Amino acid sequence: MQCRVIVLAGPSGAGKSRLAERLGMPILRLDDFYKDGSDPTLPRIEHGPNHGLVDWDHPESWTPDDAVDTLERLCRTRRAEVPVYDIAHDGRTGWQVLELRDAPYFVAEGIFAQDVVQACAERGLLAGAYCVRQHPLVTFWRRLTRDLREHRKPPLVLVKRGFALLADQKRVVEDAVAKGCAPVTPDEAYDRITTLVGVG
Repeated sequence: MQCRVIVLAGPSGAGKSRLAERLGMPILRLDDFYKDGSDPTLPRIEHGPNHGLVDWDHPESWTPDDAVDTLERLCRTRRAEVPVYDIAHDGRTGWQVLELRDAPYFVAEGIFAQDVVQACAERGLLAGAYCVRQHPLVTFWRRLTRDLREHRKPPLVLVKRGFALLADQKRVVEDAVAKGCAPVTPDEAYDRITTLVGVG
């Protein structure tokens, strides 16, 4: 029996990773498919206080084709070599093997996860797609405290990025919904997914 993927999209800091861990399924972290910081094709911020810096929230900052190919390999063969990305150093630090063994489902989560939904559906890989969202201020605070704790970027950059993402959250959710994701809170997503897979 072929394995199928459950996609978790949503704003940075909305609780995707925490939900994925709570579900207890194998996880493919789509943020590991970011381009390296030295890649000349990376998009740049054109306006505002972060002008000229890499725009890591732009979809051209990652490699969706590589992600979809890996998703298909996992669904078909239950095993794939996946990159390990270090956000603090803007680059891949190695590779690891993700094995699904006998799991009938696995989770793929990331801030650009909505961009793999259509391809997964067309290839018969998709079990469900959800956009995890909370109140924008809750998301802002959780994202900022997480990023500061993990030293992802200098504090001032994180604060500026946080306010920019706060203003952009509505558009992010609308984009995910338009691309096939159901908008849900983390608890709603947990209930729906556990019902879908027949556990809980």
